[in-house]
Amino acid sequence: MNGPVELTYWQVALAALLIVINGAISVALHLRMEKTLLIASARTAIQLLLVGLVLEWVFDLEQWYVVMGLACLMTFIAGVTAANRNERRYPGIWLNTIISVWASAWIVTAFALFAVLQGVEKWYQPQYAIPLLGMVLGNTLNGISVGLNTFTEALVTRRGQVESLLALGATRWEAARAPVQHAVRTGLIPIVNSMMVVGLVSLPGMMTGQLVSGTAPIQAVKYQIVIMFLIASATALGTVAVVLLSFLRLFNEDHQFLHAHINS
Repeated sequence: MNGPVELTYWQVALAALLIVINGAISVALHLRMEKTLLIASARTAIQLLLVGLVLEWVFDLEQWYVVMGLACLMTFIAGVTAANRNERRYPGIWLNTIISVWASAWIVTAFALFAVLQGVEKWYQPQYAIPLLGMVLGNTLNGISVGLNTFTEALVTRRGQVESLLALGATRWEAARAPVQHAVRTGLIPIVNSMMVVGLVSLPGMMTGQLVSGTAPIQAVKYQIVIMFLIASATALGTVAVVLLSFLRLFNEDHQFLHAHINS
């Protein structure tokens, strides 16, 4: 089996020309997205090149404190991003998202490193720790964002129903149970949909990368199955965590709905 094709910067630039198609569509339909597309393309290239340089340094150094530092930075950015994607804010939202992302992603990644990938010499081996955590964080971030946004939006739109239940003697959990269930279910829909069609409609990034690099197809499939299960578990844990933490922020122990804390 042949090894991977080494790409030159000119070949990467050639692929970048495809963005011209997006720009042409924007101009033809008067979408006024040309500037946004240009900025997004530039950021994609610059950010990934910088990450590549950092990872080369991390891979060469292979020290646990460097890997942990990078992992903490990635997790913090993911938590802040999850909060910023939410249209409605409340006091403590950033802390809730950071805790949810941190706990779910790190627990699942640790399980993968210590229990699943038993052949790894060191748990902090960058070749495994950083890519695994990155993939788990990216997908968990999406689930948390969707679940959190759905929960706060549901509380606002169903405020009358929630307050009526509380007025009739319902506990805070009884009043908020339907929005909680709706939020968690909605947060899990993207990953469930991905699992339903993976391999049939799409070949995920990690599997594609391994195939291109010359890994045996069955071995690439095994890795992708593990990754999908890790992502699904972390997404579920993170979504449940952020919704429950938000519930505790927005309903006090006296079973009152603190609707004024949610910014419209």
